[in-house]
Amino acid sequence: MVSLDAHSDDQPRSAAHRHRRAFPPIDDYAFLSDCENTCLIARNGAVEWMCIPRPDSPSVFGAVLDRSAGHFRIAPYGQNVPAARRYLPGGLIVETTWQTPTGWLIVRDALVLGPWHNVEQRSRSRRRTPTDWDAEHILLRTVKCVNGTVDLEMSCEPAFDYHRGDAVWEYTGKVYEEATATCTSSGPGDHPTLRLTSNMKLGLEGREARARTRMVEDDNVFVALSWSHLPAPQTYDEAAEKMWQTAKFWREWITTGRFPDHKWRGYLQRSALALKGLTYAPTGALLAASTTSLPETPGGERNWDYRYAWVRDSTFALWGLYSLGLDREADDFFAFLYDVSSADDGKYRPLQVMYGVGGERTLVEEELPHLSGYDGARPVRVGNGAYDQDQHDIWGTILDSVYLHVRSRERVPETLWPMLKRQVEEAIEHWQLPDRGIWEVRGEPQHFTSSKIMCWVALDRGAKLAEQQGETSYADQWAELADEIKADILEHGVDARGVLTQRYGSDELDASLLLAPLLRFLPADDPRIRATVLAIADELTEGGLVLRYRVETTDDGLTGKEGTFTICSFWLVSALVEIGELDRAKRLCERLLGFASPLELYAEEIDPGSGRHLGNFPQAFTHLALINAVVHVIRAEEAAASGFHPAHYAV
Repeated sequence: MVSLDAHSDDQPRSAAHRHRRAFPPIDDYAFLSDCENTCLIARNGAVEWMCIPRPDSPSVFGAVLDRSAGHFRIAPYGQNVPAARRYLPGGLIVETTWQTPTGWLIVRDALVLGPWHNVEQRSRSRRRTPTDWDAEHILLRTVKCVNGTVDLEMSCEPAFDYHRGDAVWEYTGKVYEEATATCTSSGPGDHPTLRLTSNMKLGLEGREARARTRMVEDDNVFVALSWSHLPAPQTYDEAAEKMWQTAKFWREWITTGRFPDHKWRGYLQRSALALKGLTYAPTGALLAASTTSLPETPGGERNWDYRYAWVRDSTFALWGLYSLGLDREADDFFAFLYDVSSADDGKYRPLQVMYGVGGERTLVEEELPHLSGYDGARPVRVGNGAYDQDQHDIWGTILDSVYLHVRSRERVPETLWPMLKRQVEEAIEHWQLPDRGIWEVRGEPQHFTSSKIMCWVALDRGAKLAEQQGETSYADQWAELADEIKADILEHGVDARGVLTQRYGSDELDASLLLAPLLRFLPADDPRIRATVLAIADELTEGGLVLRYRVETTDDGLTGKEGTFTICSFWLVSALVEIGELDRAKRLCERLLGFASPLELYAEEIDPGSGRHLGNFPQAFTHLALINAVVHVIRAEEAAASGFHPAHYAV
């Protein structure tokens, strides 16, 4: 591809290049959540991704995937680049500071959380234990002029159903303070009604609601977009109170964690908040990411819908939260697993790779050809065809996470034990069969070494949990079979150099084998572990960052290249610490933290040359690996005084 810089001033730029320049970098987006819905806000003040009433519902603002697919912007007139932007400390409230030639503005954005509101009848969507807080289904935006005079403009232009439905606005307030947008599409499904409330005068221009006002010092403005029966604020003071309540929720939550007194503390807190923001509180599900179809390869076809609950990603995320003392989300997620593994007739249903956030089992994948795709990357996909794949690592990730969670409690909850026993039995039944592996390849099933290791984890942790449960016969039987699986892996999954390989009968490397020391498959001082970690560090990297695998030698069913996977690079940090390479681990960790977005968030991949973020955003996988890597380094630095225990370890 010819660089834009290669064009002289008198050369016409292609339509494709002009189109691509219209999209903000992925890492420029701010992420908001109320633990039921999420949204992304571009640096210019436009909400460019939001799906309601659930995070996997069709979008109402989708400009991140097509510039005409809906936005909600509030900013000074004629301005696109703010002076500064940050999260308020300890939460998911974004503050944007604007400087114009005549004055200064401060805009704050939040998805509102308030006191529990289902006090007259039970929630229709909530399955988990109610808490003191609940989502109010309001996107709130407040504006304060702090100096001079500023012309403010607001534009709300929804595009329902991934821009397949037309929006019609009508006034519903007494004068100009409130309007509602409805979808006129006759397409499938119900579409939400949006209510826009403000102390500005709203104007309706086709599919767009607008407002313009001149603000002087100390003037205050608010705009609230709501989609439920709960009342929106009617005055700025009410809006400010809701913003305060939301900040209080996040501060109370983050305060329950244990964060080291270290210069990297802020990265740990931001990653923990991102993981919390990706939870779906009504069911306990945890999203892999907030978005769909943000490309792993610029302009390529590796575009997937990640707005679902992967069993693997969710259980790995619990590792990260657990290492910071934030383990309450685990109870809700294990209850979610219990729900999805239990049929209405009381019989067991085998766990599958992923679910909808409500526990849906069928996630049919389809393409949306009417959308241009982010930066021209097509196809845009919704749904995910990997939902019915065979991936044999899920049983091990569940059992390891549960084992980590219940060790301090000394006993497995009675309701959980039957479900856990079934996961061990699934691993026993399937461990000798090929699967599609942790990376969900769409080529032919293979005997992936990492899948075998996770089956070993299932038997090893199952045996330990059975011993805690007093089921000694199961404990002995499963421990013996764990040894058998380990012997098989060491016979067929290790090459002549003593390196763990991607799959049986191959010499190819795979970054998933960095989990071997973290999962205690072999001791960290075993020569095969050291050889594997160093081989990946030296041979499976580009610009010092780690690839999942070499696409040219792996049958993943796709074409084109992909960027380095940031979770793999953070895994390498942890693995280097494990084998005693602390200086190398620390240098890599510092470099990776330097790639964080301006708001300390991460997508799935990083281009090692440009530092550009690629893939869906923000990515739970990346943030959980960051937490474990940073804690690994910090604990190793403290080892001389206190003795070293890694961020995630089994005994």
